[in-house]
Amino acid sequence: MTKIGRYHLSELSFERLLSSFMIRVGEVPHWFAWYLSGFTGTNKDRIRQIKDIHKGRRCFIVATGPSLKNTDLNLLANEITFGVNRLYLHFENTVFRPTYYVVMDKIVFDQYSNDIKKMSMPMFLNWNRRSSFGRENPDIVYLKSKMVVNDFFQKDLTKPMVVGGTVTFAALQVAYYLGFQEVVLVGLDHNYVKSGISTSGLEVVTVDQDQNHFHPQYAPKGSKRGIPDLLRSEIDFKLARQAFEADGRKIYDATIGGKCEVFEKVDYSSLFD
Repeated sequence: MTKIGRYHLSELSFERLLSSFMIRVGEVPHWFAWYLSGFTGTNKDRIRQIKDIHKGRRCFIVATGPSLKNTDLNLLANEITFGVNRLYLHFENTVFRPTYYVVMDKIVFDQYSNDIKKMSMPMFLNWNRRSSFGRENPDIVYLKSKMVVNDFFQKDLTKPMVVGGTVTFAALQVAYYLGFQEVVLVGLDHNYVKSGISTSGLEVVTVDQDQNHFHPQYAPKGSKRGIPDLLRSEIDFKLARQAFEADGRKIYDATIGGKCEVFEKVDYSSLFD
């Protein structure tokens, strides 16, 4: 056997295995809380209340690739939209504000939680960060992440979900749960200066200008970032496409110049009257 799940044995270094083990140890109290804490009932009620609330409608998921610099987000003013991670850096350039926000990445929370707390739209956040964002805000729904060897598409958000190789995959699972018939992706460039599998999955940014995102200081020099895993992202996107199409729904990719080949391409400007 040369592979475990999607990993080749040569990719499973001691450092990577140790990091994975420590993350799982840290997950234990959050797992117990997800099933046994008093707040979990309240949170799952919030999740159940939003199931299929947008059934049959269209939404846009706005990722954070460089193509956003050439994308008129003001056209989304009358659309239901999802923003992710540090998309808020684009707010200085447009009146566009997403309807919903999705953040699941530990690295983003560790470095930019104060920025996320300033936003006022409904948000889907990682359950493991509930102590930082509180329990009282009814507009915050917490989702439990799950570490697995083989990713899967979660249709029931009251159960743990796989975040996968990109927050866009998490947003697609949320969009499915909310009942959207069509999802349009923008800003999903799927193209990075550096990508692949590293021993730890992290690196310290050493360049002055971020070329992987729409904002030059998206990942500023000295900050930490996850190394994009394009193979895993493509596996996840195929799972999302299969889940949507099995239910008679569609995912389109309207990213200007995007490199992802999983979804049917559409011209962004043609989507609006």
